[in-house]
Amino acid sequence: MIYNLIKTVQQGDFLANEEAEAPPMEPYVAHKGEHWHRWIEGRPIQMLVVALVAVAIGGIIEMIPLATIESNIPKIASVKPYTPLELEGRDIYIREGCYNCHSQMIRPFRSETERYGEYSKSGEFIYDHPFQWGSKRTGPDLHRVGGKYPDSWHFNHMIEPVSISPGSIMPPYPWLAKNKLDTDYTASKIAVMRTLGVPYPSGYEDLALSDLQKQAKQIADNLRKDNIEMEGLEQKELIAMIAYLQRLGTDIKLNK
Repeated sequence: MIYNLIKTVQQGDFLANEEAEAPPMEPYVAHKGEHWHRWIEGRPIQMLVVALVAVAIGGIIEMIPLATIESNIPKIASVKPYTPLELEGRDIYIREGCYNCHSQMIRPFRSETERYGEYSKSGEFIYDHPFQWGSKRTGPDLHRVGGKYPDSWHFNHMIEPVSISPGSIMPPYPWLAKNKLDTDYTASKIAVMRTLGVPYPSGYEDLALSDLQKQAKQIADNLRKDNIEMEGLEQKELIAMIAYLQRLGTDIKLNK
């Protein structure tokens, strides 16, 4: 093959410039009865504007009814809003980019339900803004991870993943056990979620911090029972992360 290529190249002659010509373009002349689409196809700016208007109208027709008509939104009675601590943990989950490797949507296939559990229902995500479905799974799906492992498992897994899952390529997140959870905006987050349709009771902002501290103490006590102790454990970001992970998929989780 190489010999043939060399011989082929040797038989050719270098041509720096090659004359080329084409017949002149005939001017366009509109014909009587011609379809209007022919006119707009020859005008890219107008075509762009008309296409954008058409797409915008179609999008509005599809999205406005879903956002404004209550009956179009599927609801599951057992699905409740996130607690303040879980809401903070969810923000940390998003901040750390966990959704890049872990999806939160189990498809209705046997291969998925056998591994992860009950397939995901759209009504389970009604209070997620935005939802964390994901599409790529570097790690396992997490939608039914809530209650699957004790709090200490999640603590150790975040600090040193390979100590829990040998061969894991997940990076460690030791700073979550060092950083103090910022609760300055917790009340504001509750108010924003309410404007988005999450049914937090009126005035719950004033109680949110107290509920957050109670749940954080419960998780910290569970960790201490498993010999995990550090100063100010209740105030760490990792406690909020554990709260969120332990909530995932538990609203309709079936006992097996």
